[in-house]
Amino acid sequence: MTELHVVTGAGPVGWAVAEQLAAQGHSVRVLTRSGSGPEHPMIERRAVDIESDDLRPHLSGATAVYHCTHVAYENSVWRSKLVAMENRVLDAAAGTIVAFPESLYAYGRVDGPIREDSPRDATFRKLGVRTELLAARDAHATPTVSVAASDFYGPRVLTSHMGERVIAPILAGKPIRVIASADLPHSFTYVPDLAAAMITAAASPSLWNTVLHAPTAPTVSQRAMIEMFSAAAGLTTPKVGVIPTWVMRALSLVPGPMKELGDTLYQFRYPYVLDSSRSEAILGQQPTSLVDGTAATMAWWAATPAVSV
Repeated sequence: MTELHVVTGAGPVGWAVAEQLAAQGHSVRVLTRSGSGPEHPMIERRAVDIESDDLRPHLSGATAVYHCTHVAYENSVWRSKLVAMENRVLDAAAGTIVAFPESLYAYGRVDGPIREDSPRDATFRKLGVRTELLAARDAHATPTVSVAASDFYGPRVLTSHMGERVIAPILAGKPIRVIASADLPHSFTYVPDLAAAMITAAASPSLWNTVLHAPTAPTVSQRAMIEMFSAAAGLTTPKVGVIPTWVMRALSLVPGPMKELGDTLYQFRYPYVLDSSRSEAILGQQPTSLVDGTAATMAWWAATPAVSV
């Protein structure tokens, strides 16, 4: 019997989750404000406002819900909207498992690899919001599973440190400037691996009400990622420069995008290493190699005229 799975949001994560579920033969219902999403015979797209519409009829009959909707990357917006939005979904799910993609923000700065048993008790601005969200999920009667990932890369990933801010210059043959350090270790998670982990975790009741780590390839540097993207596209690696920490700190004093990036500057001033080995063993999944992931990413860019340079 075909199962119904509901995905909220059609960004890179929601899109990947919906496509993978459909490829497995499941019926998928994608909820977005605009009614957008992947085009596939097994996917139904509905225009739904997660913040105001009655979600119960849209989630009714679902085997699992994957809440991949997000909001603007601003502390004030996160605080005013995210907890309420998640509670609306959990209330409407009424006991159906809800899987969440999660960041590493709640861990704050960790000296050494970030593991599943590392404390998740950060309080500063957006980091504290993620801590509150995890606590709210734990407190709710509806079962949840959260799969934490490091910075994204992969098809459809635009607003990321390894999204268009590096790939567009690579394709245009222009220099790139990265934050703080080009050569410190930094983990990057391939979005299809995160989606696969969420699907497996949602289908495994023994993993409900836990926090897992998305299978993530061994840590490299920002420079190494840029070199692999360039090689995958058959292009010469552009010159890689650095935006110094003091510049980022100065810019973070002014409200706006740079202030928001300033909240997580520690991720680029120190090694930022996600250890997903325990979760990989639990899920029975391995991360896509960085060579294969960067190749698939550049192939998507080449096949997508709207983002080609």
